[in-house]
Amino acid sequence: MNKKNKILPIAIFLMGTTASKKTYLASRLARILPVELISVDSSLIYKKLNIGTDKPRKNDFFYTKHWLIDIKEPYQSYSVIEFYNDVLNIMDKITKKGKIPLLVGGSMFYYNVLINTMSPLLPAANFKIRNMITNKIKNKLYKSYHDMLKTIDIISANKIHCNDIQRNLRALEIFFLTGKTLSEIKKIPGNKIPYNIYQFGLTYFNREILYKNIENRVFKMLELGFEEEVKNLIKNKYLKIHFPAIRCIGYKQMFLYLVNQINYNEMVQQTIFATRHLAKKQLTWLRYWKNLYWFDSNQIYKAYDYLITFIKKKK
Repeated sequence: MNKKNKILPIAIFLMGTTASKKTYLASRLARILPVELISVDSSLIYKKLNIGTDKPRKNDFFYTKHWLIDIKEPYQSYSVIEFYNDVLNIMDKITKKGKIPLLVGGSMFYYNVLINTMSPLLPAANFKIRNMITNKIKNKLYKSYHDMLKTIDIISANKIHCNDIQRNLRALEIFFLTGKTLSEIKKIPGNKIPYNIYQFGLTYFNREILYKNIENRVFKMLELGFEEEVKNLIKNKYLKIHFPAIRCIGYKQMFLYLVNQINYNEMVQQTIFATRHLAKKQLTWLRYWKNLYWFDSNQIYKAYDYLITFIKKKK
């Protein structure tokens, strides 16, 4: 059989907005179907960040069936190339067991690199290079990472917010490691991943219901002890303002409240606003997504029944 006629294994992508019951739906599917779950969530990777990320508890069935949870310390970065390589390795392990990879989460950029391929030239993180770049900023050769990036790759600089330290630093790191700018490398295509991918989107079609669920999620976090969680993280030096994990929604806001830079009401409202903004960005991504079958979170059981039937037929 030649490669063109080779039957590829299937993979399921369950994507959508925050607070849309993706985790709930995936956990129910994992109880019935021969699937293993891979988190596509840039927050769940961090150890010790539990309540604010709505992470499954370790004794939960969902946690035991889920890859890419608790793989990094809060001070560690996780590049998209690391994610890409990790996911391909995990998907291969799952399919060799005769099971189906079910990728679930809302980090749309991660899904995008899987579907639209990753440039083969993107390098892994290199801390020596990062320290060299950081020293240039400390020695005041440049005002900021973004200021430095503008002199090297103005196209990427115009797309990355000036305050997004991690993305600016990553773009600089890529240049010093490869001699090519991030904007140049993005034009170089990679190979498509060897799977037949079926994509499903989940959100509340009624935007007001979605926003209400987001508010409810934030207040539930607070009821579950989110403030105490962040206090302990700060006390034990697991969370600092410059750590990559601070980008997880809620943690920066709570951090600023606990160091008296904002008041309690501002912390709550800023967390709700940031979560709503995330949902809008996710919808913007998905609005132009090809080959996506949508479900309304208000009809979650219909989605469940459909996916059970669909995956059993494909299997």
